[in-house]
Amino acid sequence: MSLALAGHASSAAGVPSVRGRRARERRKAWLLVAPLSIGLVLFLVLPCLGVVAMAFSDWHLGQENIGFAGLDNFSELANDAVFRRSALNTIIYALSVTPLSVLLGLMLALLIESSTLGRAFFRSAFFLPVISTTVAMAIVWEFLLHPSLGPVNALIAALGLPRQGFLNDAALVLPTLAGIGIWENTGYNMVLVMAGLKAIPQDLYDAAAVDGAHRPWERFWTVTLPLLGPTLVFVVVISFLRSFRVFETVAAITQGGPRRASEVILFTIYQEGFVFFRIGYASALTVAFVVVLFALTLVKFRFLDRRVHYG
Repeated sequence: MSLALAGHASSAAGVPSVRGRRARERRKAWLLVAPLSIGLVLFLVLPCLGVVAMAFSDWHLGQENIGFAGLDNFSELANDAVFRRSALNTIIYALSVTPLSVLLGLMLALLIESSTLGRAFFRSAFFLPVISTTVAMAIVWEFLLHPSLGPVNALIAALGLPRQGFLNDAALVLPTLAGIGIWENTGYNMVLVMAGLKAIPQDLYDAAAVDGAHRPWERFWTVTLPLLGPTLVFVVVISFLRSFRVFETVAAITQGGPRRASEVILFTIYQEGFVFFRIGYASALTVAFVVVLFALTLVKFRFLDRRVHYG
């Protein structure tokens, strides 16, 4: 009887100690995440809430009084021809850059992983545009494509063809910027695809060879592509987001010209907010941009996710 009471007392005494230890662990965990949480709230959550609040105001930078505008900014946005033009340019740019950069990244990853000769060099060479400063690379491209001094037009003239105003012609400027975007994003996609290729077991290729898949394209269709599906979904979504947020190249090279042929949404937001000082309208543009981008990303992810097998 005494032994049973002693055991019950010891177990009862052990419960508070376990609870106290868990409470101390929770407090330590909160202390560890507190700096990041505070920074997240101060530099991300509060600014986002501020942009949403300003989207319903008529604030101009330098104006002392801020009035409530309701949905006036969004109504103006719906009837703004400049916004519609920049939105269309952004969509065309994203739909051009995303598939081609993903396809080229996949091809380069397959070529590099299929051979050990010069693998490190080609990885670095194709990844160089990713780590380079976008504005510096934009200036280099502006020189390369210059109508009179650029080596690209010099080569075209040497072939007996007329020089092209790649950055001055309204019909050529957006495809030219899309080409630069493909060049910038291909190396990034290549690295992501190579990481996905590393996760495919070699045993599956050996089993496919036993089943008769001896040619490279047969192994690609039966083993590589199905198992690379989740990686490709991620790469497509990331590439779409990166291409939809194009700004530096346009700001550094064309400033939206000629005749707004290369103006994109982020450049329009920049113009409205920091050139015309219409902070309220620029905030409304930002909110609309984020909502549309989120919706398009969700649709794209759901559409692609249904066609992917997750092992």
